[in-house]
Amino acid sequence: MYIPQIFKETRQDVLHDLIRQYPFATLITQNNAGLDAMHLPIELLVDDEQNVTLVAHIAKNNPLHTQIDSGAEVLVIFQGQQGYISPNWYPSKQQHHQHVPTWNYQVVHVKGKIYFSQDEKVLRGILARLTRTHEAKQDKSWKMSDAPSEYIAEELRHIVAVEIQVSEMVGQFKMSQNRDPIDAVGVIEGLEQQGKMELAQTVKRSTQSN
Repeated sequence: MYIPQIFKETRQDVLHDLIRQYPFATLITQNNAGLDAMHLPIELLVDDEQNVTLVAHIAKNNPLHTQIDSGAEVLVIFQGQQGYISPNWYPSKQQHHQHVPTWNYQVVHVKGKIYFSQDEKVLRGILARLTRTHEAKQDKSWKMSDAPSEYIAEELRHIVAVEIQVSEMVGQFKMSQNRDPIDAVGVIEGLEQQGKMELAQTVKRSTQSN
């Protein structure tokens, strides 16, 4: 991925935060038939030695775990906030009109080796963590124990665990850092007028820290 230095993000805590906030990712693989991509929720785990692992699960009928070998290199892409930026939002446009439309966005690219498992204990651990993470946002949290144990056991027989041992992680956070302060303010105001408050706040934090 080409990343201009001004947009490059390598701080691991920042990258981890984006992955946790936007866990629905694109997994890109290559097999004998060529490139393939699939989309699935992924959880990030960091151990005491700061080793990073991504975990997920797929349907057993999904041919992924038969098309590539465990240990194959894969790419996972996480996308955060994004939005169109109009040149009309730049006050300096009125002076020289030398601006064009652009797009602000946050992405994290993760490279690593993929491994598959059908071990019941591994699968239960992945599902339990995924459930705890996302059910925590509900008024009343659902737990695996809410369903009959026989039903859960049967469901586990139809999925495969996915684990990606991360070797590289880099982000590109393009949030108007390359604009003059007055034009960055114009972007923030333009986004706010469109109701994109979260993106506007991210632009504000990014441009005020530079």
